[in-house]
Order: sequence, then C-alpha cells, then structure tokens
Amino acid sequence: MNLLLSDDYLLQDYPENITNTIRSGHTTCLRFNRKGDYLASGRVDGTVVVWDLETMGVARKLRGHRAAITSLSWSRCGRYLLSACQGWRAVLWDLQDGTRYREVRFRAPIYTADLHPWNHNMFVASIFDEAPSLVDMSGPRDVKHTLPSAPKRANADADAATKEKQAKEDAKQMTTATVWTAAGDHILAGTNKGRFNIIDANTREIIWSEKICSSVVTTLRLTGSGRELLVNSQDRIIRTFHLPNLSVEGLDPDTIQMPLEHKFQDVVNRLSWNHVTFSATGEYVAASTYNNHELYIWERNHGSLVRMLEGPKEEQGVIEWHPHRALLAACGLETGRIYIWSVTTPQRWSALAPDFVEVEENVEYIEKEDEFDIHPQEEINKRRLDREDEDIDVLTLDPSKAYDEEIDGAGFRMPVLFNLGESDSEEEFVAVSTGTVRRRSLGEGHEGEAPVEEKTVGGKKTAAAKGTRGRKK
Repeated sequence: MNLLLSDDYLLQDYPENITNTIRSGHTTCLRFNRKGDYLASGRVDGTVVVWDLETMGVARKLRGHRAAITSLSWSRCGRYLLSACQGWRAVLWDLQDGTRYREVRFRAPIYTADLHPWNHNMFVASIFDEAPSLVDMSGPRDVKHTLPSAPKRANADADAATKEKQAKEDAKQMTTATVWTAAGDHILAGTNKGRFNIIDANTREIIWSEKICSSVVTTLRLTGSGRELLVNSQDRIIRTFHLPNLSVEGLDPDTIQMPLEHKFQDVVNRLSWNHVTFSATGEYVAASTYNNHELYIWERNHGSLVRMLEGPKEEQGVIEWHPHRALLAACGLETGRIYIWSVTTPQRWSALAPDFVEVEENVEYIEKEDEFDIHPQEEINKRRLDREDEDIDVLTLDPSKAYDEEIDGAGFRMPVLFNLGESDSEEEFVAVSTGTVRRRSLGEGHEGEAPVEEKTVGGKKTAAAKGTRGRKK
C-alpha cells in the first residue's frame, strides 16, 4: 500500500533526512544484500544482526565471532553471508537456518573479506601485516592461495642498484583493501603505499599496477555495472575511475588504461573520510567524515557537492547506500546506532480508488447520468456475490525495480523466526522476571536518562531520582 501511494517520478535520487533509527548492540559495519530487503550489521562483540527493512526488525542474530566485526559480504542469491572479524577468523553463514556453513582462520586480523560475485565458496581477504589471500571453500578442506602485493614493474632492464631499491620498496607494500570485479575473473587491490593492482584470479598474478594516490588505500567500491571504481585513501581525497572491460578475450595488460574521473575533497576544512559508497545508480558518491557528524553527497556528472546531511551529533562510521532506493544507512561511532536517511514520499491518495481524482483547486463537479440511480436489492446482492467469487492473489510479490530474478537467480526467502530473543532488538523488550519479558514503553530507558520512580505522598505524586532517600517528616 505504501508503494502504491508514492509517486516515484517526483522523488529525488538522494536522501534528505533521517526517517528511522535502529539498534542492536554497538554496530561497527553495515552491508545491504543485492535485492535490498535485508541489512546486515556487525557488532563490536562479534554478533552479526540481519535486519528486515520492511519491518525494521531483527530477522537473524548470528553468534560465532569473539571480536569486533570488520567486514560483511553477501552472496548473489542472498542466502549466504560472509563476516570477518578482528579475531583472525572469517565465517560463512547459511541464513536458511542461521548456522555456520564454513569457518576459515587466519594468522592476523582481517581488513576486508569479499565474496566472489558468482561463487559463494570463494572469497578474497586483505589481512593485517600479511599478504592477501584467495580462499577456496568448494572442497572439504579450505585452500588458501597467497596473492602478491608488490606492484608489477615495467623496467625489467634496470641496473642492479635500481632493482635493489625497488625490491626494498616492494617489501613494504601491504594490501589493505580488495574487491572482485563484476565478472569475478579479476581482483582489484589497494596497498598502503597508494598502489592499485589488478590481479588475475586464475593465475593469481598482478597483470597491471599503477600509483593512484600518496597514502593508504582504505576503501574500494564498484558500481552495479562494475565499470566505475571508487577509491578512498588517507590523503583526504576521494577518487573515481573508469574501469576498463577486463573480461574481453585476448586482453593485453599493456593496453589497460584507467582514467581518473573526479577528485572529491573538502578544500576549506581539509576533512578526512571514514567511509565512501556509490549510490544505487552510480550517479552520486556519499562519504562520512572524520571527527565530524555530517555526510557529504556529490554528483558525478559535474563533480559538485549537492547535499550535506546533518543528523545526530555524533561521528558516522561505515555508510551504505541501498542498491535500488534513495536510502542511506550509517552507524554512529559513539552509540553504535544505525541511522537511516531516506526521502519523505508524498502520498498519492488516488491509488485508494480507481475513480478518485486529486485536484489542485476547487472545480465544479458534473455528475454522471447513472451515478445516483437506485438499483434493485437483488441486483446489488448479485453484484456483491460475483465480486466475492473473484480469486485474489495475496502470495505473488511484485518484482523489485532494477532487480530481475531471472537474471540474478531465484530469490532467497529467509524463514521467519518465532524465537523472541532472536528476532527483536535489545531495546524492544525488558526482562521483568526469570523467563518473562514485556515490550518497552515509549521513551522508557533511553541511554543517559535515569529512571524515575514515582511515589505517592498524601494523594500527590512526587518523583524521586534513583539513589536518593526521602526524609521522614
């Protein structure tokens, strides 16, 4: 009903204000699934929470990590979710029953872990002070392939001194961010020295390398088409590049060119960026700011700033844009709450009845010839019975825009949980006694507010703060 009451062509392409705030623990990272009906959030205690965006309620709680979640990645079908944490492990979850499908251990904390776009049994991980790893989980035992971080050098005929200098520089190169291309045959990697490497997934060798910035590459993101690349680094500049088609037959690595499109930065305040993301269509770039509570949104046609979203007075960490809607989710660093920005939709009441027409101003109404005719009661009853005999389809779902199940595969439906503790956030229910809970009332028990105890004295109610004693008169 809410979708029918909205005029999509009247809405703008980027969010305006906060429409929802949700919380389950202290959130550290976020990720939407491909269809856009679920939002996964990783908490600082290692719990992964899956939110249903239709009801804004918790659909799943996945417990298996013992440290803060650093990265989340969905499979293409939406059934599997990969989570990585600072506790040196990555877990692939099966959301059909909420169990651990596979678990992979590393020798250091994990920066990012990204699932293969077409094969959920394969992922690439960038690891702290270690070489990146390509993990194949298709067999009974996990197979880890070490990927290179040293850039590809073009001057093979250099002298010994130059080669020795390059070898020392290459030894300091560490991969800090990795992501798959849209086809899944190449891996894009950024290093701590500002290098960008393209790695062939079959040969596991770097086929192209270039220095794109002067500092650590922190985030790599692709648009849905996989033709535009978004790079965030610690030099306070966000860059967008046009990525060539790497899946073409007979690709010559020497002919690869990746032209720079835009540089987004705050020249006045010299702000650093915590996290960046593309919009659903790739037309906009959004970023959260370091030591600031505002979110910046730029459009890519002219590279200009179109909006600064002001919300809660706290710094925002990871931000994610909905894959099909003008909806932006961000997690606060101080409280761990998830803030959702979206567009306030004007309602179209003409959708309630086919013959209902909205008018801008008063008009003279001309009644139809048979509008107020009196029909026999038998005919009225017959029409009502005929309408009751019609079969109404209440099970078929309307296909989502920009998502085709015939192309993207059969959509996965997450089973409904009936366990109260696993399907609601911690803020919704309060423990009354052992095994008994009640729903929290509006405005009760918020952080920073002391509970107020009401006492009745002489027929009048007086409020006493917690921990204070009343004097006897």
